[in-house]
Amino acid sequence: MIPTLNEAEAIGKVIDELKSYDYNNILVVDGHSMDRTADIARERGARVVLQETNGKGGALRTAIKLVQTPYMLVMDGDYTYNPASIKNLLQFGETNDEVIGVRRNRENIPLLNRVGNWILNKTFKLLIGSPASDVCSGMYLLRTEFARQIGITAESFDVEVEIAAQAATQGTVAEAPVDYRKRVGRRKLRPFKDGLSILASIVWMANRYNPVFLYSAIASLSAVPGTIIIIWVIYENLFNRVWHSGFALFGVMLMLLATQAIAVMVISLLIKRVERRIADQLRNLRGGQTQ
Repeated sequence: MIPTLNEAEAIGKVIDELKSYDYNNILVVDGHSMDRTADIARERGARVVLQETNGKGGALRTAIKLVQTPYMLVMDGDYTYNPASIKNLLQFGETNDEVIGVRRNRENIPLLNRVGNWILNKTFKLLIGSPASDVCSGMYLLRTEFARQIGITAESFDVEVEIAAQAATQGTVAEAPVDYRKRVGRRKLRPFKDGLSILASIVWMANRYNPVFLYSAIASLSAVPGTIIIIWVIYENLFNRVWHSGFALFGVMLMLLATQAIAVMVISLLIKRVERRIADQLRNLRGGQTQ
């Protein structure tokens, strides 16, 4: 599955390469390109459909409805990803819900984007709890049944983060190396705007899929300085007869924030346990019906 938007310079080369490796079941989901992207893809023998909503997330949602194979491989249509690397992902497909292609040849990624990717990967690892090496990679393999079960709400480049977060917390994820080349055509990613959007998406995904860790971190970061400030204020009042009302108020606010974070963490933990039990019962029910 190839999501496209104005990729007339590259899409023909991408499809020709895929066919040279005998990957012939090619679905191009076009985001209403203003150039000949869709026409070139049809001429090369790919199935072309127009996506239903905007953005890369809309392309994924459209594709998931149409794919009939057990697995779907997603790759960008800008010639950056080498189809020769697909075999690396297929090795892990049968035992994982998602296989992320970790980009080699990273010198072909602009320096600013490389720095941004490093920050995003570290943040994802910290908040989601998954050691993903390249969470923003544009080449990955999805088990189609799993793809239909997850809810994709992202619209732009943060869709990869949303999928990886759900796979890491609700399924299984593996990684495989893929070759990365220089882009053909005009670059669409806006490093600062899209980078901040992806970072915000990671925080939101942590709130949704790994809230226990997120709120325990908030509680710790609030409780430690709050405790130190309150102890210092009490010390100053007892031994120096000085009352720091501003610092006292600030310390109390931090402790209140920590208390609220702990309460939300406990509630989230209980909800997650209930969700897990319901999911296990549904799987057992489906298994019994299959038998």
